[in-house]
Amino acid sequence: MDLLLKNIANHIHLTKEEEAIVLASFETVKVPAKSMILKAGEVCVSSSFVLSGILRNYCVDEQAVEHTMSFATTNWWVADMYSFLSQKEGGSYIEAVEDAIIMTLTRENQIKLFDHVPKMERYFRILIERSLVANQQRLMDNLSLPAEIRYEHFCQRYATIKYALPQKQIASYLGITPEFFSKMKKRMLTGK
Repeated sequence: MDLLLKNIANHIHLTKEEEAIVLASFETVKVPAKSMILKAGEVCVSSSFVLSGILRNYCVDEQAVEHTMSFATTNWWVADMYSFLSQKEGGSYIEAVEDAIIMTLTRENQIKLFDHVPKMERYFRILIERSLVANQQRLMDNLSLPAEIRYEHFCQRYATIKYALPQKQIASYLGITPEFFSKMKKRMLTGK
C-alpha cells in the first residue's frame, strides 16, 4: 500500500485524509502464477496496480497467435483500457506470469474517488498521457525499427524483469517468432 501512495506522490500531493480515502477504494488481491485476471470477451471491471510479480496483457489473433501488448511489474498499472473505461467487453487477456500481489480499483470506485479526491483525476490523467506517449513510441518503433533495436528498447524498458520472462513472450512483445528471436539473440551475442 505504501508503494501505491509513493507512486501517487510522484505526481500529486495528498493529505493523510485523502490517502485514507484512496486506500479504502482499493482491494488487495494475491494472484497465483498462470492465473487469468481478465479474458477476452469479459468486461474489465478493475484496473490493477502491481505490488509484486509480473502481469502480461495480450491478445490472440484468428490463427491463435498471442500478441503481447505490455508487461506490468512492481509499481506499474495494467488494464484493458477500452473495456475498463467503456465498461464493455474487451479483446485482451491479462495473466500473471509469476505469483503477484495487486491492488485493484473498480471503475465504479475510481469515479467515486474522483468525486471525493478530485486530485486523483489529475493523477490518472498524467498516467494516461504517459501511456499514450509510450504506446505511440512503441507503434512508431514497430513500424520503423529492426527487431534488434526493438529488443534493445525492450531491455531498457523492462530491465528488471527481462530474465524472468519466457522467451516466447518477449518474442510476442517484439512482434517476431520465437525462432527468429532465438536466432537474433544468438547473432547479437556472437556479433555475427
